Amino acid sequence: MREQRKLDHLNLALQSNKSERYLSFDELHFIHRSLPEMDVQECNVNVNLGGLNLTSPLIINAMTGGAFSTEQINHDLAVIAKETGMALAVGSQKAALRNHKLIRTYEVVRKVNPKGIIFANVSADSTVEDALEAIEMVQADMLQLHLNIPQELVMPEGDRHFKGMIEKIHHIKEKVPVSVIVKEVGFGMCKETYETLKGIGIHIIDVGGKGGTNFAWIENQRREGKDFDFINEWGQSTVVSLIESAKYQTEIDFISSGGIRNPLDMVKSFALGAKAIGLASPVLSLLKEQGVEKAIHRIQNWHEQIKLIMTMLGKPRVEKLVNASLVVTGTTKEWCECRNIEYKSYAKRM
Repeated sequence: MREQRKLDHLNLALQSNKSERYLSFDELHFIHRSLPEMDVQECNVNVNLGGLNLTSPLIINAMTGGAFSTEQINHDLAVIAKETGMALAVGSQKAALRNHKLIRTYEVVRKVNPKGIIFANVSADSTVEDALEAIEMVQADMLQLHLNIPQELVMPEGDRHFKGMIEKIHHIKEKVPVSVIVKEVGFGMCKETYETLKGIGIHIIDVGGKGGTNFAWIENQRREGKDFDFINEWGQSTVVSLIESAKYQTEIDFISSGGIRNPLDMVKSFALGAKAIGLASPVLSLLKEQGVEKAIHRIQNWHEQIKLIMTMLGKPRVEKLVNASLVVTGTTKEWCECRNIEYKSYAKRM
């Protein structure tokens, strides 16, 4: 049943992102400056995430594994990661932890990309033993602990017990030999969550905002009555999640993911303080629709497009984009006003 669910998630994820939608990224507007005083060749897109130097600021985020038919997909994603310099996170490894015959669907990524940056992935509700086995399975450089409570609650066979999860995250963080990323899976985060995670020593967070793959919608499609459509819009957007993180950005490295459609959304994420960008469905769609070679070319083009936008903004390095001027409008502005978050200062940066 778990293997079939993995396949259902994969197919439904591709369906859920077919249309270009108005997202909160459209409520952010860069202030154009006519004299950037720099050349494109000055741009450098290397970033540092949790002490790891990444030659690409883009991460292929957790998607798949745990079904025999997904082995080829992970193989191809690893090829893309190797050729573009992207880090790669495998999908939840719980299936392989329960059925060791499925291990090969994950470990293929390390075989294909032996020198690449690989993230292991288990639930934040996992044991230390499972976390250690997941890391070993792919010889991981970091470990993602994913949070997906709305998904579990809509899932007919999902978990219903979440007490003690904070303590489990802390315990895993203290016992594993690699840095831990706490990752939402599409419902976003808020400053109260960041405060809690900071308190247990978490230094890397993937905000996983609303706007990308919608796991509430996916699980509702799997329900016989499809009777949970009223929570399809649950959660915070990626933009709101990043704005809520401003106070914590000197202590925590944030990854922006969820509804990122193009290089402009990526650069806007950097301007809001993200250190890297997580992409799942956009990369998977490229792979399925255009194949490995064209996907590689497209991602390499994204890198160049990021540099062009950086040039227009006069920012030669990714970390300098946090000083780019942004005007915040629409429902994002209203959210900030209701939450007493200072947003006007974004428009006054140089």
